[in-house]
Amino acid sequence: MNIQTAVLCDAATDDNGKLNLLGAFDTIYAPEMPAIHPQCAVALRVTFLPGDEGTRELSLNFINADGHSIMPHFPPMPVDVSLPGDVHFLTRNFVVNIQQLKFQEPGLYSVDIRFDSETVTSIPLLVKLLPPGSGGTGSSLDDPDFSRGHH
Repeated sequence: MNIQTAVLCDAATDDNGKLNLLGAFDTIYAPEMPAIHPQCAVALRVTFLPGDEGTRELSLNFINADGHSIMPHFPPMPVDVSLPGDVHFLTRNFVVNIQQLKFQEPGLYSVDIRFDSETVTSIPLLVKLLPPGSGGTGSSLDDPDFSRGHH
């Protein structure tokens, strides 16, 4: 198994096998705590190889720096992997939409991605508190015109 893409973004779609991403980000600037991020998506593009066949379980968990979950538990998603005889690999896209994600405090968070209870990758997210009166750059939870991204 090869994780080609694992990203946190504003939105994502799967269009006949093409993964479309909008607004990938890794930092959120919040004017106050607790902060609620209205909507985001976890987008994955995974390539399965011979030996990966069978029913797999995909699960994800949004955790804080202490490893505690910050959102309700998503039940594992069964993924049936079957490579036809004339195929050397199979690529699948997964999009999980998340609404009303709550952050109690600034700090480092991550999305833990697991297949069959084994962590295969993690997506980091930094939540920063904007100082009072600052304009800031990056993603702001109260201003949709702020851009999300790297710094």
